[in-house]
Amino acid sequence: MAVTENDLRSLIRQIVVACTEVTADPNAIPIGISNHHIHLAQEDFDKLFPGQQMTKFKQLKQPGEFAAEQTCDVIGPHGSLEHVRVLGPCRSHSQVEIANSETFKLGVNAPLRLSGDLDGTPSVKLRTKDGEVTVQGVIVAKRHIHMSLEDAQRFGVKLGDTVTVEINSNGRRTIFDDVIARPRKDFTLEMHLDTDEASAANVQADTVAHIIPKVPSTF
Repeated sequence: MAVTENDLRSLIRQIVVACTEVTADPNAIPIGISNHHIHLAQEDFDKLFPGQQMTKFKQLKQPGEFAAEQTCDVIGPHGSLEHVRVLGPCRSHSQVEIANSETFKLGVNAPLRLSGDLDGTPSVKLRTKDGEVTVQGVIVAKRHIHMSLEDAQRFGVKLGDTVTVEINSNGRRTIFDDVIARPRKDFTLEMHLDTDEASAANVQADTVAHIIPKVPSTF
């Protein structure tokens, strides 16, 4: 029986699908590099951008979160960071997230915290051409992994667990300890590193992470 062009196309599609299923790594975790950014309470947003609505610049991977068109200058005791991106939507409390290397430029002793844990954090000024506010809530974000509840079950973790992660990039293998698991029903699988960490691990656009399984103690 003669093989038609449609038969050949169908066969090629089947081969491509089969190869994808074989080579796909279900345990690979995409990496998102988190540059410095600002979360604003509605009251602070209105003071900095009077008469404006927060407008979307780019959709982020986590559902409902986006980078806004609006930016602010962050003013610390010793220096400043210009045009720092605001992320939306608005939150109940304003918060500034920076890399550890940027604490020296600003002159603040920002603690290593999860987002929203702001007790005892230092303050900075946020400034635009239309307004200025003082925000108490500067942190260096702890590295963490967003994941769905199904992902958490697959990896055998729960909210707040710490895991060890291996990253193999071009010419460099890096192990990150104390990575916080953050499962939630609507989260998409993604590990968040700040710019310092990503640079140290030579993370590229296609670099992925893997959780290193814990070895049960024999004692």
